[in-house]
Amino acid sequence: MSEQETTRPQVGLGLLITKGDEILLGKRKGSHGAGEFGGPGGHLEGMESFEESILRELAEEAGTNLQVKNLQFLCVTNMKKYPPKHYVDIGMVAEWDSGEPEVCEPHKLESWKWYRLDELP
Repeated sequence: MSEQETTRPQVGLGLLITKGDEILLGKRKGSHGAGEFGGPGGHLEGMESFEESILRELAEEAGTNLQVKNLQFLCVTNMKKYPPKHYVDIGMVAEWDSGEPEVCEPHKLESWKWYRLDELP
């Protein structure tokens, strides 16, 4: 079998959080996507729902102080931008409810910041 036939995509999840006319973005470092901006996210673990997984990742990456509401499915993406990594990415969206994010994984993320939708980095 070829490497392509034996390597299966992983399942990732990402979350976009809105707060009025702003969106929460973190500046990545380390792994793939260094220097790029994105929302909290990570890998789907065994037997987790999409909602359980993204809320776990949110707490791990931005702390338990940041709370969201109206969590919903947004999209599915076949992500092949960072070969040889290949992901099926589940996009979710939610509204800010309370609290502010903190950088809980400084080896993976430089900062969290709220950006106006018409002034994205």
